Amino acid sequence: MLVPAARLDQAEQVAAAAVGKIRVGDPFTEGIHLGPLASAAQRDRVQGYIQKGIDEGATVVAGGTGAPEGLGTGFYVRPTVFSNVTPDMTIAQEEIFGPVLSILPYSSEDEAVEIANGVIYGLAGGVWSGDKDHAVAVARRLRTGQVEVNGGAFNPNAPFGGYKQSGIGREYGEHGFEEFLEVKSLQL
Repeated sequence: MLVPAARLDQAEQVAAAAVGKIRVGDPFTEGIHLGPLASAAQRDRVQGYIQKGIDEGATVVAGGTGAPEGLGTGFYVRPTVFSNVTPDMTIAQEEIFGPVLSILPYSSEDEAVEIANGVIYGLAGGVWSGDKDHAVAVARRLRTGQVEVNGGAFNPNAPFGGYKQSGIGREYGEHGFEEFLEVKSLQL
């Protein structure tokens, strides 16, 4: 999550408060928001990323290593928020696939776009702004297959797929059908 450097403290407070409300446990239990990961291997992978974030100097705002209290059995991970993450840190560059948020401060819009585009992945992103047209202009600059603007709803008829190492090709929508077509070019 990229935030203006001047609003970093506020973003940390909001993220910490949100994590404080997450209830982790059996996903079939009423009031639980977050269940376990799929396997021990994935849990260990995510725990490794959390430790790597700490080792590389990111600030733990909420969560951290280890299982949530009272959940020593199972593949549970504490929801974790890092701040003061720099673009070169592992947790800013790699896909974690666990309940981990990295907050990166930026000084200018150009720097934010550079940070967002400076990873090898590009499946999805999001842009939030009080000015929708401005948000759309920034979204057009991002090298991702999908960008939500101000929390826009997922459209199952829209093409879905990534840029860079997040995939080639599209699913859904008209572009998804093209995967099943054979194009013939006649040269006369």
